[in-house]
Amino acid sequence: LVPIPEVHDYMAHLLSHMGAKAGGDWLATLISVDAALVLSGAVLTSYVGVTGLVERITLDRIFPAFFLKKNRRGSSYRIIIAFFLLCVSILFITKGQVEVLAGVYTISFLSVMALFAIGNILLKVRRKSLPRPERASWPAVLTALAAVLAALVGNIIKEPEPGQPANIVVFAEYFIPTILLVAIMLNRIALLEILLNFIEFLFVPILEFVTKVNQKIYETIDKIQSQEFVFFTRGDNIANLNRVLLYIRQNEHTKKIKIVTVMEEEDKELLDKLEQDIEFLKREYPDIEIEFVKIKGKFTPELIKKLSKKWGIPINFMFIGSPGDHFPYRIEELGGVRLII
Repeated sequence: LVPIPEVHDYMAHLLSHMGAKAGGDWLATLISVDAALVLSGAVLTSYVGVTGLVERITLDRIFPAFFLKKNRRGSSYRIIIAFFLLCVSILFITKGQVEVLAGVYTISFLSVMALFAIGNILLKVRRKSLPRPERASWPAVLTALAAVLAALVGNIIKEPEPGQPANIVVFAEYFIPTILLVAIMLNRIALLEILLNFIEFLFVPILEFVTKVNQKIYETIDKIQSQEFVFFTRGDNIANLNRVLLYIRQNEHTKKIKIVTVMEEEDKELLDKLEQDIEFLKREYPDIEIEFVKIKGKFTPELIKKLSKKWGIPINFMFIGSPGDHFPYRIEELGGVRLII
């Protein structure tokens, strides 16, 4: 019906062309519809087979567990979507050329057949006593393997049509990434340990340096905030003491303050009230360590110098409120005490 030289021209739809030649267009249409139905069934079968295969491989921890996610109907939709994208991508890569697609399929199919023969050989060598219903002889297995390898080599070395990629090139574009993924999954513990060692080698010295810098900064902050301040009070009301603590919090780098009252004669009522006020302020300012100190004596420049030396607090870190008209000393005579107005 079709001369041999014309076969190449009708390679993609040779059977329907033969039908048109033999019985007319109706037969060509019937053959095309039948072929479409058969291929549709084959595609659906391939989705079912791939889903089961990838699920099994994933359960064996060869593929990532990502593929095991199911929808509410129990379908492994991620496998289905991935297979669809794979099929579409190979269609784009081969530009829909049937001959290239057939060549890639042939290489895949023959590779699987070769693995069957190799698996049979391994069973004969490693598991001789394993019970099985059928046994193939050595000559049969070796002959089958040789025939499959010959066909495989023939398809690999086949010259592609001008402008078309070689079968083995397209096959390798999918085979190599798949093998790499499998190799990574099978050796992921070793690879993660290598990555961990590399990160430790690279970043542990930096981490140690950063830790030391952080520690030094914290020590510096603690040293600055450990500087104690002193406020001399004559029994100020709580509002004045609150202003003092607000000033300390907002303007001074410290977390410690001594509130000192100096009396020549002890006034128990005043001291009790002052202690109550300071207890209240301690609750209001938990971040500031407040110490109440009672001193019997006279407030003089000499006392300020004595307390500065005793406590190790510079005079310029000591405060007083605004002195009244009857204060016996000028501010400059107090050696640098600061005013909180």
